Amino acid sequence: MGCIRYIIKACQKANIKKYLNFQGMSGFFRPGKSNRTSIEFLLADFINDRDSKSLLEPFYEKKLDLLANCQWGEEGPLEKVVRSNNDLKEILKNPKIYKNSICIIEPAKHVGTNPKGNEVKASINIAYLSQYIADCDSILIPLWETGPLNKELLIELITSCTMCFIEGGYPTLKDYKSFDDENINLEDLQDVAEEIILSRDSSSSPAIFICLGHQLAAQAHIELIKRATDQILSFLINFEGNNYYLKNLRKKCEEIILVGENLCIYKDEKIVANGWNHKCFAVALNLKPEVGKVDLERYSHSGLHPSDEFSNLLMSHELSHEHELGIVEKFITYEKNLHIEMFHSDVVNQEAILFANWAFGELHKSVYPIKKKILMSEISWILNLPTSVEIVCSTRVNGEVCTEVAATCINYLDYQTQKIRKSFTFQFHPELLEDLSTFHKNMPDFKSLKDDDGIRLLSRVMYQMLID
Repeated sequence: MGCIRYIIKACQKANIKKYLNFQGMSGFFRPGKSNRTSIEFLLADFINDRDSKSLLEPFYEKKLDLLANCQWGEEGPLEKVVRSNNDLKEILKNPKIYKNSICIIEPAKHVGTNPKGNEVKASINIAYLSQYIADCDSILIPLWETGPLNKELLIELITSCTMCFIEGGYPTLKDYKSFDDENINLEDLQDVAEEIILSRDSSSSPAIFICLGHQLAAQAHIELIKRATDQILSFLINFEGNNYYLKNLRKKCEEIILVGENLCIYKDEKIVANGWNHKCFAVALNLKPEVGKVDLERYSHSGLHPSDEFSNLLMSHELSHEHELGIVEKFITYEKNLHIEMFHSDVVNQEAILFANWAFGELHKSVYPIKKKILMSEISWILNLPTSVEIVCSTRVNGEVCTEVAATCINYLDYQTQKIRKSFTFQFHPELLEDLSTFHKNMPDFKSLKDDDGIRLLSRVMYQMLID
């Protein structure tokens, strides 16, 4: 019997190794020599200008074709695919690998079908770009295939890697049934998004949410604010007396709930969602689907809006935005007439993000004076909430604003150091070129990448988050 168990365990171990096929060194063009420093340096060199050659060019001759023809799970640069909890355990035994790699979470099999009728697997583009530009390896986590994974192991990997991407997908947040063809449902995906947002601390990796990921992040903000205000009010029941700080916190939570329950979302002057319990409060159908190249500009608003609360939320956003000119805004300012690729029909509502920004700020200010008491309580998790979420840019087509919330910056002000950590969300696909195609067997040349606005923006954001 013991012999049989030994054979079974040996076979299982062999299968794991075969299934999770990855090399023992980080870096593809220069095996064993890719690390955080080299990744940062190569990204910086890429964004420095639009015409210089890659520092990796001497290594391209022998390996570039292999990169261009590789797919997920095949031997080579895209071999690291996590398909089970056992895979997570195995890869976590190799810190030299995951600490020098990006993680890419796929919520769906593809992000949509392009005008040529081809399914677009945009995660491959992220991996190709990271490898081609910075010789940074990738680890794919296809949740649509694996289903829910062990939360603790997943978050450990995500927070320990170089950077995490949450990709797009064709389903819609407005209809949970649109996820029926995937092995993970909307509720579980939403839980992952919330955990990633809460996991951003002083030692964790930054995250970039793209398209569906961008929408999952927006919905996560609202759900986290709901949970926080509810649990804080329950927590405060146990405290009596006239403590000013506790009374203020209770008052602010009640105010946030009141605004959230009554704030309306408007599209073309029509109400599409009434209050934060409506399924379309965070994400709604865009008036016009955006497919293809659009202009990128800084977010602005006249302040004219049917809601009485809107002007207050907008003013709060402008105040929080004044602290610093962010990465995306600088990029738009310095490199004018920017064009990026859109590939979506749903949009994140500006009212929801303005509300989330205001609510996060009010919670942070109200919690700060009693942070020690909160830290020692069962609601200590609220100290991990963002302190603001800014709308950083919009898209314009033929002179008309099409997507107000084209990108957001999620800010975390550290309670101790007062330093700001960031993650980003993009409605657009900076990893796609004009043809909206997967790079597989169609790898663009380095010069084309250096001259593409979306690729440059993505590289700049990646670089800035790494050095910050």
